[in-house]
Amino acid sequence: MDITEQFGKKVRHFRKLRNLSQDQLAELSELHRTYIGSVERGERNITLLNASKIAKALSVSLAELVTDDD
Repeated sequence: MDITEQFGKKVRHFRKLRNLSQDQLAELSELHRTYIGSVERGERNITLLNASKIAKALSVSLAELVTDDD
């Protein structure tokens, strides 16, 4: 699994943990819902700015989204 897939998996995990839909996360992070979906699937090479927006919307640190748990 590459870093974009790992990041997407973490985003999905924290989003579901907080009972948020992709639409809600998109609104909170000021990004488009389809963008959130592609991030979660590991299809986007996300910028630091957008990664930071998602982390803030999920109330987690950016490190929590990029740290490998393995």
